[in-house]
Amino acid sequence: MYIVLGAAGNVGSRVIEALRPAGEKIFALIHSEQKASAVDGGNVEAVVLDVLDSAALRAVFQRGRRAFLLNPPAHPGTDTNAEELKTARSIAAALKDSDLEKLVVQSTYGARQGDGTGDLSVLYEFERLAEASGIPTAINRAAYYYTNFDMLLEPARKGLITTAFPEDFILPMVSPTDLGKAAAARLSGPVSDVGIEYVEGPQRYSFADVVAAFSAVLGRSVSLATTPRDRLEESFRKLGFSPAARS
Repeated sequence: MYIVLGAAGNVGSRVIEALRPAGEKIFALIHSEQKASAVDGGNVEAVVLDVLDSAALRAVFQRGRRAFLLNPPAHPGTDTNAEELKTARSIAAALKDSDLEKLVVQSTYGARQGDGTGDLSVLYEFERLAEASGIPTAINRAAYYYTNFDMLLEPARKGLITTAFPEDFILPMVSPTDLGKAAAARLSGPVSDVGIEYVEGPQRYSFADVVAAFSAVLGRSVSLATTPRDRLEESFRKLGFSPAARS
């Protein structure tokens, strides 16, 4: 039996999609009753709970053999580091006495120890907490999600997208679908398959390539504006990030 956290999200839903055809029981963990119907059915059972409830989460973990773990992002208007550390530690606490035989943890390329690096340090801590459980742990560090470009569609329709990246900046990128397949493969693979793997698409693209792709799809010329470093905080503030989240 498999357990998938964030089952209604970009990556979690793809993990279920990749696991479902094998027919094994899957517990799909979500935080919203409204999203339950989107994942429930067949060999997939939706379980609605708050990951801050470690006891309830442990009870679900005790029903399965292997679990896909991700740490849900906090609302940008909060102190994101503090909130995400709470959920990471709650998930880790729920692993105690769970008897799970393997974990697959979703993380990010830049995960590292330190302060002032946002979710990079939080996800590094999440990795270490999972490994400290003593359960064999496979860690998938993901490149930049293609789905992050979804928010640029409307500005692109108007002919201009604004990012923090220079036009010639080349960035490893990945599709959530491929992340789901990679996680499912490690989740169903040997218990001995542990440690960190980096997951990205078959090709790296520059932001000039991103602009060209928008132009081709929309059938119009699209330009790129790079936000100057001294205006990055202002741009995040306009997006609704709290002072703590911007620091």
